[in-house]
Amino acid sequence: MTGLDTNVLVRYIMQDDRRQSPIATRCIESLTAASPGFVPLVAAVELCWVLESAYALDRDQVVAAFEGLLRAKEIVVEQAAVVWKAVRAMQSKGADFADALVCGAAEAAGVTRTVTFDRDAVRRCDMTLLA
Repeated sequence: MTGLDTNVLVRYIMQDDRRQSPIATRCIESLTAASPGFVPLVAAVELCWVLESAYALDRDQVVAAFEGLLRAKEIVVEQAAVVWKAVRAMQSKGADFADALVCGAAEAAGVTRTVTFDRDAVRRCDMTLLA
């Protein structure tokens, strides 16, 4: 298994760097189901942030990028079920990806409630407002 850093994923998805994008493409396209690439959870969070902030991709474009990663047999995303749930919360509730991931990871660990000061996270991710 080959770990994939955020910058490799960005270069592959965005194809925006004349030198690095072809290298990232060769790396990712050389992966197989028997020898997959691994996307750590922190890289997933960074990827979302970079795509939204540095590349100004809209929610649908970010969702499509994650769906591609999550569906690829040659890619293993850490806690894929939690990431899928966060992507769906982005899509259906307008949730922030990181907030949805925090809530989903906590739930997967058996947490009964996640507290926050963020009113949007309360509304969109079923967190509990700490007042």
